[in-house]
Amino acid sequence: MAQLELTVPDLGGFEAIPVIEILVQPGETIAKDAPLVTLESDKATMEVPASAAGVVKDVRVKVGDKVSQGTVLVTLEQAGEPSSTSSAAPPSAATPPAIPPKDSVGAVASEVGARMEAAATAPPALETRTTTTPASNGAAHPAASAPVAPEGPLHASPGTRRFARELGVELRGVLGSGPNGRITRDDVQAFVKAALAGGAVATPATGGPLTGLPPWPVVDFAKFGPIERVPLTRIQKISGPALARNWIMIPHVTQNDEADVTELEAFRKQINAERSDVKVTMLAFLMKAAVAALKRYPQVNASLDGGELVLKRYYHLGFAADTPNGLVVPVIKDVDKKGVVEIARETSELAAKARDGKLTPGDMSGATFTISSLGSIGGTTFTPIVNAPEVGILGACKAEIRPQWDGTAFVPRLMQPLSFSYDHRVVDGAAAARFCVEVKLALADLRRTLL
Repeated sequence: MAQLELTVPDLGGFEAIPVIEILVQPGETIAKDAPLVTLESDKATMEVPASAAGVVKDVRVKVGDKVSQGTVLVTLEQAGEPSSTSSAAPPSAATPPAIPPKDSVGAVASEVGARMEAAATAPPALETRTTTTPASNGAAHPAASAPVAPEGPLHASPGTRRFARELGVELRGVLGSGPNGRITRDDVQAFVKAALAGGAVATPATGGPLTGLPPWPVVDFAKFGPIERVPLTRIQKISGPALARNWIMIPHVTQNDEADVTELEAFRKQINAERSDVKVTMLAFLMKAAVAALKRYPQVNASLDGGELVLKRYYHLGFAADTPNGLVVPVIKDVDKKGVVEIARETSELAAKARDGKLTPGDMSGATFTISSLGSIGGTTFTPIVNAPEVGILGACKAEIRPQWDGTAFVPRLMQPLSFSYDHRVVDGAAAARFCVEVKLALADLRRTLL
């Protein structure tokens, strides 16, 4: 019997991550890509899969241990020669397992970090958009009709566990339909659907019921006409529940205003005419203006932490980047220390990485404030959803020429619509209005950002 050690692969820069769950036992036969342990940091939760198949001889870690890249997790016995995908293989050899598209299970390496930043900092709440599940035909799911409390450890992915926690579902009451009784997201969804039929809806805040709400409608759309079922993208599966959670949990108020960017647009065109290495967009100016306002109103550059308000003395701004699979939010660090051209270059590079699906955990972490710019798409105003744990987000629509009174006559001016959504627990209406005015003044005369 050949023996090999299975180690922790590259975790995308994370170090000393605690082990929160052991998923295998000595003597157990496991397949390649079977989950070995669950790790959880302050940024992400992930499962580490086996890079080879065999029989577990020894588990080398326990719950509470901290591991990093290269830490030995288990010793494996194999019949014959060890697989080429052993612990000696480079980190890239540990690839995520092939999984059903409806079960958003954690994977390894940078793939984990890139997708789990949004999921870890904004855990899923009750989805407002549903996917096709085995129980969608209205039949009772065994998890709901005959819950069985499994003996021993529960087998469920980190994403499924978070999903269940936020819905107030006790996993020991859910019967798993996956291999070896593994509980999937579909099992939890089916369990919740059965609960909704009884008139109770779980709340992400307490896990208790919100009484008085009708159950989620179950409609056979096909009886009305032809339909097509399209799976949600991975980004939609992650961000959708997080957005629903933020909308439910944060008391949103949106302050709408508009800024005169006539001179600023002329300056932007001048810069672009003089340079060929980078294209400066209005987003770079919005970031500089936002930082100027955040410095004047530090409660907007903050986060709630229990009974305290954490005021951040750094300015890392996230921006919504459009990709074929949905919106993601890369982060520009230390915007206050960078010029407009440098910001424009970084936003362009990060947007390209987002479109290619190559963002790293560091690219999407640490934001203190977010800007969602619709650029030239159009629109007048909208209500951007606050990206928890931040307390504010600035939205910008398409700038348009409009007549403005200059005291003696109406003159054409380029007006930039602004929509500032904020957490009313932290920012009151007067402060929000003043914040918007500060952004307006900075956009009208960028020299104010030097003050």
